[in-house]
Amino acid sequence: MSTNQPDIAKIQQAVSKTLHLHWKMYLAEGIVLILLGAIAIVIPPLATLAVTIFLGWLFLISGMVGLATSFWMRHAPGFLWSLISALLGVVVGVLLIGSPLSGAFSLTLVLIAFFVIEGVVSIMFALDHKRELSGRWGWMLFSGIVDLALSVMIFAGLPSTATWAIGLLVGINMIFGGAALIGMALHARDAA
Repeated sequence: MSTNQPDIAKIQQAVSKTLHLHWKMYLAEGIVLILLGAIAIVIPPLATLAVTIFLGWLFLISGMVGLATSFWMRHAPGFLWSLISALLGVVVGVLLIGSPLSGAFSLTLVLIAFFVIEGVVSIMFALDHKRELSGRWGWMLFSGIVDLALSVMIFAGLPSTATWAIGLLVGINMIFGGAALIGMALHARDAA
C-alpha cells in the first residue's frame, strides 16, 4: 500500500494552519497550568487535598453511573460483577471525599509503590541496553535511581509526606506540561 505524498502534505498544512489560528488558546492553557502548578508547589497540602477530593468525586460519579447502568441492564451477563464494581466506586468515592487526609495517605502509598517499580524497571532497562545505548544508558540509570530515592524519601517521611507529596508532584507536572504547551503555542504562532 503506497501513501500519496501530496495528500500527506495537505493534511500537514491544514493541521499547521489550525494550530496557527489557535495558538493563543494553547498559550493561555500553558500559562494557567504554570500558575496552578506554582500554587501547588507553594501550597502542596492544598493541592494534595484538591487532587484527593477530585478523585473522590470521579469515583463517586462513575460508581453512581455504573449502578444505574448495572440495574438498567440487570439481565445481561456479568450483572453481579458490574454491580460490585459500581458499588466499589461509590464506596471509594465517599471515603475519599469524606476523609481526604486518609485518602491522601493511601494515594501516597500507591505513589511510593509506583516509584519503586518504575525505578527498578528503569535501572533494569538501562542495564539491559548498556551496550546498545552507548553513553545514553546512564540517563536511564540515573532516572531509575532518582525514582528509588524519591520513594525512600516519601516513605521515610510518612505520615507527614502524605500531606504534601502528591500536591508537589502534581504541581511539578503542571509546570512542565504548561511549559510544553507554551513552547508549542509559540512554535504554532510562527508557523504559517
